[in-house]
Amino acid sequence: MIIHLSSMMLEDIEINLLLEGIYRYYGFDFRNYSRVSITRRIWHIAYIEGVKSISALQDKVLHDRECMKRFLLNVSVNVTSMFRDPSFYLALRSSVIPILRTYPFIRIWHAGCSSGEEVYSMAILLQEEGLYHRCRLYATDINERVLSQAKAGIFPLKFMQGYTQNYLQAGGKKSFSEYYLVADNYATFNTSLRENMIFSLHNLVSDNSFNEFNVIICRNVLIYFDKTLQTRVHKLFYESLTKFGILTLGKQESIGFSDYESKYKSLDKTEKIYRRID
Repeated sequence: MIIHLSSMMLEDIEINLLLEGIYRYYGFDFRNYSRVSITRRIWHIAYIEGVKSISALQDKVLHDRECMKRFLLNVSVNVTSMFRDPSFYLALRSSVIPILRTYPFIRIWHAGCSSGEEVYSMAILLQEEGLYHRCRLYATDINERVLSQAKAGIFPLKFMQGYTQNYLQAGGKKSFSEYYLVADNYATFNTSLRENMIFSLHNLVSDNSFNEFNVIICRNVLIYFDKTLQTRVHKLFYESLTKFGILTLGKQESIGFSDYESKYKSLDKTEKIYRRID
């Protein structure tokens, strides 16, 4: 007797097999990503790779490492900009900077930093507040290619007008153009901003804590994880923060209803800025 599965049931089986195969062979674990989000991205990758089924994509990914690199580039979310959500940076200036002034040395972790725009935004803010000389910014991502872009500090010039508006709305104190040089339609940010940055590969899904931080910034990443994975990452962040350290999330994210909700105090409910109290 042959049982006919619905197309949606078949798709679910294929996705499970693809993600399990990637985890077992390459060590990247996407199994607990939001199913709606990961399904959409997998079909987009299948289109790019010119295959008509997820099973065909699985065959290609597992037998072609270059295909896996492209998969990794496209499955990770790399939507970012400098001084994204200017109100967040205003809140940092008013609620977090006064706290950081009391520390002799400051370690900040940008988790899921993508191509680095928000890391450079933080460096500029800290420089303007007179704190950057005693800071170390750790910027991590699972995507090696976007990390290379971030480390270079080179961004298309066409974005600078929008970034300038964000910077001004975020309380910028100078002319934004002072922070970069222009050549061949690209803006290269000053080496003084990069000197206290460390870029490295880190997988929030599978890797452990690697330091103790005064601030952890992870904005608009957790929305792509399911409840199980969010719980795992909240545990990682809690264990990586110093007592009274600062955790910042995206506006659509929260520590509410997590196992760690009682261990934080909200410093800004709108901008999702929390301080560890336990």
